[in-house]
Parts: sequence; structure tokens; C-alpha cells
Amino acid sequence: MSESLETKIRRSGGPVPMLRHTPGGAHPFPIKSEYSNWRDEQASWKETAVLFDQSHHMLDVTFTGPDAHRLMSDFGVNSFATFGTDRAKQYVAVREDGYFVGDAILFGMADDKVSLVGGASVHDWITFQAETGGYRVEVTRDESTPLNQGRRLLYRYQLQGPAALKIAEKAHGGPIDRIKFFRMGRFTVAGHVVRALNHTMTGTPGMEMTGLELFGPLAEGPAVLEALLRAGEEFGLREGGAIAYSTTALESGWIGLPVPAIYSGESTRAFREWLSADASFAGRACLGGSFDSADIEDYYPTPWELGYGNVVKFDHDFLGRSALERMAGRPHRRKVWLRWHDEDVTRLLAGGLFGGKARTKYLQVPYAVYATFQYDTVRAGDRVVGISNRTGYTVNVGGWSSLAMIDEADAVDGAEVTVVWGEPDGGSAKPDVENHVQTEIRATVSTTPLA
Repeated sequence: MSESLETKIRRSGGPVPMLRHTPGGAHPFPIKSEYSNWRDEQASWKETAVLFDQSHHMLDVTFTGPDAHRLMSDFGVNSFATFGTDRAKQYVAVREDGYFVGDAILFGMADDKVSLVGGASVHDWITFQAETGGYRVEVTRDESTPLNQGRRLLYRYQLQGPAALKIAEKAHGGPIDRIKFFRMGRFTVAGHVVRALNHTMTGTPGMEMTGLELFGPLAEGPAVLEALLRAGEEFGLREGGAIAYSTTALESGWIGLPVPAIYSGESTRAFREWLSADASFAGRACLGGSFDSADIEDYYPTPWELGYGNVVKFDHDFLGRSALERMAGRPHRRKVWLRWHDEDVTRLLAGGLFGGKARTKYLQVPYAVYATFQYDTVRAGDRVVGISNRTGYTVNVGGWSSLAMIDEADAVDGAEVTVVWGEPDGGSAKPDVENHVQTEIRATVSTTPLA
């Protein structure tokens, strides 16, 4: 029997040492790296359309039974007043003191059936609550392909870009009823019924049907994919690979994989004792970046810091409600985009290759995240004002950028900050972190998307 997460934390001397030195890297996307080249694949989601195969990297956990909706409501900050079949939410869960545990897309599959799709942190949290809280639900866990070879249940394709609707309609063979944002609809492709969620990975949320997430039984996936690609030929559709996929959040603004607030505290101890260290996302994850604190609680964000303040609704009882009500009126760090200065990026690229013994941390192009949880210090003058998270380049931005959580007073369009790049003390023991020196990169704050 594998050790629990709680045991691994104690054995490692605490959560920060455990996460700092756990071997690993950025979250993998087990699909082809490029179908053409990542530059054209990035451009296509703005100019024509791109198709990403999402059938492999995400965990899908389904909860079926009379308590399925109550379970989600009891642990989700979102309102469930209008939730039901063929509706979806960006589901957010917090622990008792209001700090973020995880997020995922919540699909209303039927009156007594919901699915959480995305990263594993919130899936494990809700599964634990279901198993220990007496909820009348059956849990079906469809692991990502690397952990579940040949046994996945569903295909999942993201059709993204201004031509997405036209391509879907051509593949269908006629007009498709408009699907409202974060709602689901059905239509046929290649003789198979496809379910489609209207949401966007690369555009501005709320824009009409520029993003469709199509899914259905795995066996039907190849025929649906072939029909979509054939229909997209005249519209300039491109298949997108893992490299381009990893950069989508830089434009949409989704801060993926912050440190979940489960590694410390008595309120989550039972969860850590229940959770396997070897078989769980939380146990395999690693921490990287220049932000350096011995206290793991300094890494925990609130929903507001991640841009989720608008989904927190106090119209129902849920775990963490009282804490969030107390937090609501306080200043919060704010999600922003940081446009890195081109000349500093050029210096950094050169320093990582030609710096000799004083080389800087290598800046991988186009996506330079080297840990599950990437936390880089953001400064305004001599003050630490926040954390830079995902960082990379897209042709649509035309330069290097990152997503960040910074103090509300400093979240001003046009403000100048610096990002500290590289880990302290020459770098951690992670295999993909070479010995290096830290450097600072100038960046300009934007409160709206850069592309």
C-alpha cells in the first residue's frame, strides 16, 4: 500500500521541501507536439480555427445518483440556482477558511449525473467528500491516457476560432441551433450524436460560439475527427499540438495550477491521510520559481486572486462560505497580464545559452513553465507585489507575457513591474532545473487580455 500524502509531507520535512524537490515538470499534454508548426497553430485560433484533441490529458470524474447536485453545491462557491442538464460551470472549491482548493469544468449530464473535467486537485477533493460524507452517488473515474492506456471512455475535441461554428455546421450538414455560453447542445457529425459545450480557451469568454468542446463515446471519436478536419479544410482549420495548446491560457487568462490549499491545516488533514501520495496529482506535483517562502500557506490563493470573484455566490450554504463573506470586502490581489519587455527577454534568452557559469535559467520557447506550480516573484521597486504564474510567447501577442496575481493597488494598466526569473541558490534538485543565476525582467501591467 502506498503512503498517504500526509505521511510523505512529514517524511519530507514539510510541504515546501517536498514540492520543491519532487522530480517533475510542467503538466504534460500527451498528444503530438506540432501538426504543422506552433506559430501557425497559435495564429489559427485568432484568424481561422484550430482543433485540439483533449481526449488524453484531462481527468474526467462522474458522480451519478440522487445527491450529485447537492454534493457539488455543498462544496462549490458557484450558484446552482439555474444549474441542470446541458448546463456547465467553471466550478471552484475552497477549504473551510476560503482558500482555493481547485477548479474544473462541471458538466450537467443528466438530472442525477454530473462530471468534473480538468485537473485532478478538485476531483480528488470532491471524491473524498462523496466517500466520507454519506452522499448517495456512484463515482466513476476516467483517468488521463498516461494512467489509463486503452480504457478511456470519451473523446473530447476543442474547436476554437472565428470559423468554429461554420466548420461545425458543415460537418453537421446544416445549421446548428445556437448554444448559449456555458450551455450544451447536441447535433450529429458523421452519423454520430455529438454533445457540445460552448466555451472558449483562447478568446474572451462570452463571445458567441467561437469555442466548442465536442465529446462523445471514444469509439466514435475517429469518425467525428475525420469529418471535422474535412469540413475545416476550406476554412483554414489547423490541428493544434501540445506546444501550442500549452500557450492558450496566456491569452484567455486562465491561471492554471496554483498551489491548492490542501497541504497544511487541521481542516484538510483527513483528506491528506486519505489521499495516496504516489497515485495522486497533489502527491506527484512539484513547485518551482523564484518566489521562496518556507510557509506553504503563502502560496495559497483566494478565488479573487484567480479572477473568480464573480463566480462566488452567497445564495447557498457551502464549505468556506463564512470565510469568503469575511474576505469579500477586503482588498484582493488581482489577476493581470504582464507584457515582458522584448529587450529583456532577448537578454534572458542569450543568457540562458551563452552565459557560461553565470547563465540564467533557460527560457524554453514558446512556453517556459518548468514546474507543476510555477511561482515567480513580481516586484514594484523594492516591494513584492505578487506572483507571476504561466509564462510564454504567442504570435497573437507578438511577444513574451505571463499571467500574474498582484496587489490591487498595483494592478493598474501601464504600470511597470519586474519579474524575478530563476530559482534561489542556483536552483532546486528537480532534474529539469539546471544550475543558474537569477535575473529580473521588466514587464508592463495590463488588466485586459493582450490578444
